[in-house]
Amino acid sequence: MAQEIDITTMLEMMEDGTPVIDVRSPSEFMYASIPGAVSIPLFDDDERAQVGTIYKKQSKVKAVQKGLEFVGPKMKDFSKQALALDSQQLIVHCWRGGMRSGAMSWLFEMLGLTCYRLEGGYKAYRNYVLDFFSHPIRFVVLGGRTAAGKTDILKQLEAMGEQVLDLEGLANHKGSAFGSLGESAQPTSEMFDHLIFNVLRRFDKDRVVWVENESINIGKVFIPQPLWKQISQAPIVVVDTEYEVRLAIIMRVYASFPSELLCEVIKKIQKRMGYDNAQKAYEACLNGDKQLAARMCLVYYDKLYDKGLKSYESQGIPIFSVKCDTENVEDVAKKIVSLNIFNDDK
Repeated sequence: MAQEIDITTMLEMMEDGTPVIDVRSPSEFMYASIPGAVSIPLFDDDERAQVGTIYKKQSKVKAVQKGLEFVGPKMKDFSKQALALDSQQLIVHCWRGGMRSGAMSWLFEMLGLTCYRLEGGYKAYRNYVLDFFSHPIRFVVLGGRTAAGKTDILKQLEAMGEQVLDLEGLANHKGSAFGSLGESAQPTSEMFDHLIFNVLRRFDKDRVVWVENESINIGKVFIPQPLWKQISQAPIVVVDTEYEVRLAIIMRVYASFPSELLCEVIKKIQKRMGYDNAQKAYEACLNGDKQLAARMCLVYYDKLYDKGLKSYESQGIPIFSVKCDTENVEDVAKKIVSLNIFNDDK
């Protein structure tokens, strides 16, 4: 019988290369999973629904019999998938560490593999992740007006060995109304939580974690509330980038997109931009003057950012500022690290 292990042990074994097998249904896995887990579903979505209904309305025995009817023809394929992972030991989990993971573990052990079952299953992992976000983290927020080069600076900080949480990268979204352009589909908010956790769990808790200034939502996903609370109260370094440099960054990132696509986004924010400004941006975009459209959009985003910065000031949150007059961010990143924000990070 497969030995049960806790989440800490599972994470350590994953770091050593032990595969994790998620035997939940495809839709459960697609919604959210343990990052790095491999999906080998015992039942497909329809089969799971049928077995669950029989369990509730008839009996456990009849549900098991129905399950065996579904699983029997697939056992050979399950074994092939497990052996293809080329590992002598596997970690298996389902929703709560019950019958599905038990059945798969039995099959895999029949193949001569050593199996471990995650105690409490995916549900226990989910609760572990949510609890983790309440633990204190030494965040420093990187702020600045739209197109200040924050993302590039974060990448430079990471290249310098700093601990960086790239929320926009994990969310597949650049944060603004234009943020979905050129990005792949966003994860669910639940999966977004897991991706964040998977980065933070590897960090040294005594060192600073750099993160970009974001709203609580990034596109359609949300930063978990306990984490958001910590980020929103952390010291902020404002990157004061010259206007023309910011304009050049916007053109580099967005000018390649079709005018029609950019106009669709402008329409969505015209109420907040103000009708006249939005109309000027819209017409400029249609006429091929994307730079003028960018300038009009910056008027809106600059007002929005300045309002947010005043909120930091009113709360007494420490604010630092670094000038940036070029797209070459290496020097800016070095200046930021040298700020010694907590008076103990050298």
